[in-house]
Amino acid sequence: MNELLGLAALVVVILIGSALCSGVEAALLTVNPLRVHELASRPRRVRGARALLALKNRMGRALAVLVILNNGFNIFGSLMLGSYAGWVFSKLGVDRVAIPLFSVGLTVLVIMLGEILPKAVGSRLALPLSLASAAAVSLLLRLMLPLVILLERIMPAITAESELTTDEEEIRLLARLGSQKGQIEADEAAMIAKVFQLNDLTARDLMVPRVAAPTVSGHAPLESVRDLLLTNSAGWWVVLGEEVDEVLGVASRESLLVALVEGRGLDSALSLTEPVEFVPEMIRADRLLTAFRRSSHSVRVVVDEFGGFVGVIGADAVLAVLAGWWRRPQPVGEAQG
Repeated sequence: MNELLGLAALVVVILIGSALCSGVEAALLTVNPLRVHELASRPRRVRGARALLALKNRMGRALAVLVILNNGFNIFGSLMLGSYAGWVFSKLGVDRVAIPLFSVGLTVLVIMLGEILPKAVGSRLALPLSLASAAAVSLLLRLMLPLVILLERIMPAITAESELTTDEEEIRLLARLGSQKGQIEADEAAMIAKVFQLNDLTARDLMVPRVAAPTVSGHAPLESVRDLLLTNSAGWWVVLGEEVDEVLGVASRESLLVALVEGRGLDSALSLTEPVEFVPEMIRADRLLTAFRRSSHSVRVVVDEFGGFVGVIGADAVLAVLAGWWRRPQPVGEAQG
C-alpha cells in the first residue's frame, strides 16, 4: 500500500510540474507586450511587471528554461516513474496487466492535465499568471544561465531580443477589432483610421484653390468690397498687392466688417492685415495640423515650388478629415458617370 501511495504522489508531482511549466509558457507567449510595457512604466510599481518586461525582451531564454523543465517532467520524470511503477507492480504480481494500463493512463493524464488544460488556462489568464510567475522564472533563468548560454551558442536564435514594434496597419486592425468587440466606440475607431489618412493627404488636396479663395485688394477701400464681404462667409481673406502673386497678408472677415460698421469704409484692407504664414503645397496634412496647433493663426497661404500663390487652407479643412466630413474630389468624368 505504501508503494502505491508513493507512486500516486510521484504522478501528482509530475503532473503539477508539467502543468505549471505549460501554463506559464502559454501565459508568457500570449500576454500583450504593450500591456506589459505600460505596467512596467507606471510610476506606482506593479509587482512582477519589471521582471516580466525583462523576460519578454529576452523571450528565447525564458522559453528555453521552461522547455527544459517541462521536458524534464514529461520525459525524464515519466521514464523514472515507469521504472518505479514496474518495480511496484512486479512486487504486487500484477505487472503484466497494470503496466500497460498505467502507461496509457499516465500518457492521457500528461496530455490532458499537463499540457492542454494548463495551456488553455494560461492563455485565458495570461496577464495575472505572467506577473505572478515572472519572479520565479527569472530566478530559474539565473540558476540555469550557464546551460542557457551553452544553448545560445548552439542555437543563436535564442539570443534574439524582442522589440516592441507596431505599424499603421496593425493599429487600424486593433481599432477595428476593439470596435467590433465593443471595447471602444465605433466613432473612436473611425477617427483613429482618419488620423492615419492625414499622412496620405497634402495641403494641395485640402486647400481652397486660388480661383475660389477669398481675396481682397490691399489698396482698395473697404466700402468697395462691402457686398463681397456680406455674401461670402469665409473667415479669413487673403490680402493681395498689385503684383499677381504678391500676398500682403491675411485679414479676418470679422475685423473687416467691424471696420465697416464703425464707419471706416475709406480705410484699406491693408490697414487690417495680419502677418501671413506660407506653406508648400506638398506639405502633409499631419504636419500641417501640428503647425496649426503651435500657432494662433488658423489659416495658411499655400504656395507652389516657385513661391506662387496657389490656394489657402484653414485648420477646419484638416479637422474635417478627422471628423469624416471631407471627401476626396472625384474627376469630372467619374462624377458624371
